[in-house]
Amino acid sequence: MTEQDAPSHPLMRQPGKDNARVMNEELFFDLVYVFLVTQISHGLLHHLTPIGGMQTLILWFAAWLGWQYTGWVTNWFDPRVPSLRGVLFLTMALALVCGAAAPEAFGARGLAFALCYAGMQVGRSAFIVFSLPASHPLSPNYRRILGWGILAACFWIAGGLASPEARVPLWAIGVACEYISPMFGFWLPGLGRSHTSDWTISGSHIVERCQLFVIVALGETVMAAGLSLAESEHWSWIELSGFAASFLCTIAMWWLYFQTSSEEAEHAISHSSDPGRMGAYFHYLHVILIGGIIVTAVAMDLLLENPLEDAKGAPALVMTLGPVLYLLASIAYRWVATRRMMSSQMVGVGLLLLTGFAGQALPMWILAFCETTVFLIISIFCAGKDRSRSARVP
Repeated sequence: MTEQDAPSHPLMRQPGKDNARVMNEELFFDLVYVFLVTQISHGLLHHLTPIGGMQTLILWFAAWLGWQYTGWVTNWFDPRVPSLRGVLFLTMALALVCGAAAPEAFGARGLAFALCYAGMQVGRSAFIVFSLPASHPLSPNYRRILGWGILAACFWIAGGLASPEARVPLWAIGVACEYISPMFGFWLPGLGRSHTSDWTISGSHIVERCQLFVIVALGETVMAAGLSLAESEHWSWIELSGFAASFLCTIAMWWLYFQTSSEEAEHAISHSSDPGRMGAYFHYLHVILIGGIIVTAVAMDLLLENPLEDAKGAPALVMTLGPVLYLLASIAYRWVATRRMMSSQMVGVGLLLLTGFAGQALPMWILAFCETTVFLIISIFCAGKDRSRSARVP
């Protein structure tokens, strides 16, 4: 029996026209992530080293998992129910503290970050487990999720208590517990495993939630450009050129993502033989796609701070890595949503890598313009191909 066959529960989203709508509570929840994404990108900006990159990756996965698991809860359950609304508000408060602690998460505030993150993940699942009767089809699923959340929390808290050197491997295991466990149905001894084929989900809700998070992340690149320009004492044509490259890059990223229509993405989930698995694919892809936006935001910060500096070392790496990650994830997202892949996008990945390698002797603002130009050409070309295809389809 699936949750669709279960007796109605007051916590569940009820059938009707509002069943798949993103609620105001969810939009309010996303405000926290404007701050959290900013904190994570600024952390990478000030720690452009291999260990700094690993630490940022762990914090980003933690932030994404907190948002992702909340997104699944509000896909099934109605955030307008007062008790669930209270859980969302408490989760927001804990996520806000995580954001405040993020710059020193691998320093003095490691335990604060770990306790708030673990409380957020375990508390949300525990609320669902204690709210649903044991006979409800989603109850076993959330008992398994809670079990893995508690297991992950042990590693998070242990890492918070450990030295900064030991914190990276312990927190990496904590991330893996929650990121990988859905791949095998949250299997636990005595509790069995969940099956995505048993999940009745709203494809339109998942698609819209992911799109809104992309907007939040793109807002970070806009803020990075605007704040850097505001803090500049003299607006020379070089600085304005760097600002233009940053803004055009943001437009290109928006264009690449949103040219895959929400209707196509929703159709891919709703008409899949296994909608739950397809929804999970969307979340797995977006952690990479939005990670590319965060790295690109860091590159734009570096560009606007020192536009005339030669592109070499870590700044050149993030200048290339962010767009490449974003484009690769966009290719995968397009394939999952439409089962179409454009060879021009793969060519674009090669051109971005070639530009990044060949442009290390160039000033940062010139390299940024070269890579932004590649981005824009790919976006315009793909949009033209999509229009041609739409014109041919009756």
